[in-house]
Amino acid sequence: MIYLDNAATSWPKPDPVYQTLADFLKTAGANPGRSGHKMAALASATIDDTRAKLARLFGVSDPRRVIFASNTTDALNLAIKGTLRPGDHVVTTVMEHNSIRRPLRALAAHDVSTTKVPADRQGFIDPADIASAIRPNTRLIAMTHASNVNGALQPVEEVAEIAHRHGCLLLVDAAQTAGTIPISLGRLGADLLAFPGHKALMGPPGTGGLLIGDRVGFDDLIPVREGGTGGNSEEDVQPQELPARFEAGTVNTVGIAALGTALDYLAETGVEAAGAHEREMNSRLIEGLAAIPGVTVLSPADESMRVACTSIVVDGWEPADFGIALDSAFDIACRTGLHCAPEACGAIGALPYGTVRLSAGFYTSIDDIDRAVAAVGELAGAALRMD
Repeated sequence: MIYLDNAATSWPKPDPVYQTLADFLKTAGANPGRSGHKMAALASATIDDTRAKLARLFGVSDPRRVIFASNTTDALNLAIKGTLRPGDHVVTTVMEHNSIRRPLRALAAHDVSTTKVPADRQGFIDPADIASAIRPNTRLIAMTHASNVNGALQPVEEVAEIAHRHGCLLLVDAAQTAGTIPISLGRLGADLLAFPGHKALMGPPGTGGLLIGDRVGFDDLIPVREGGTGGNSEEDVQPQELPARFEAGTVNTVGIAALGTALDYLAETGVEAAGAHEREMNSRLIEGLAAIPGVTVLSPADESMRVACTSIVVDGWEPADFGIALDSAFDIACRTGLHCAPEACGAIGALPYGTVRLSAGFYTSIDDIDRAVAAVGELAGAALRMD
């Protein structure tokens, strides 16, 4: 199989990740932080070790400000619902995934208002539109780092300057950039950053987290769930200290252990080199696709302004049918439809059916790309001949 659905989740995973998943529960499967025996201590140490690795990777000053979550969506819900209060205003964009769109829509029932800024035909937002949308009661700016539809890399650093000048917090969805673009929380300017463990970081599903920047104070972010943390058991309120304040219940110990293994593997190559490989494969893909009659590439033309996430539409085909044909006839895995981002599809002219999305990853080869381009060309040519 040629796997070009890495924007959804990376595959395959490094072999050491599989080995950790197979072995960890046998050797350290106790509940971290809940008991004093050796196995529980080993589980706790593994969680702390992965937390420290993530802090180093993302330039977080204090590892306790790395909060584990079950995925990016979970982390975004904590950030959005934990920061916003009745009467607050949020600025966001039309390029967002439902992981931002839906929590904000739900908060409308609690007197939280939202302004969405537009994007151009390539999927880029203009920071000036963000600045114009800010009101006196704007508390949060929430935006993606790179589009999960067409890979458009957004000007987050410029937006961060605007946010901080107006006293707003900036929340960044790094689902498509964590592990493929070097990220330093301070240099990026994000106050809150949600990341997945299972995409470019190459960990297992069910992992991810929220990074909390130094500008976020105790009262700026409140827990959205409470429960057991293994400490302060005599209290009926959530502990005040990080990370326990935001990690109620048993964390995904085996998943976090495997994520730690994946981070070690990624460190051997380096995020910059891993990302460069993905972008090289993506540029080869786009060059090949753009030369096929009947295929329209909807990703940005400038390779420095995109990640390895390419959307196309093909004359004579609905995206869903095209994806089925790629899978059944050529054993090529891709993603089709609206990608949980219908307004983004609208911005780049891909409504009502969405796009065919092809996303390279760490293990994608030149042969994979060339075979995928040939398959797309064959299917596009078949449609043209039928016309």
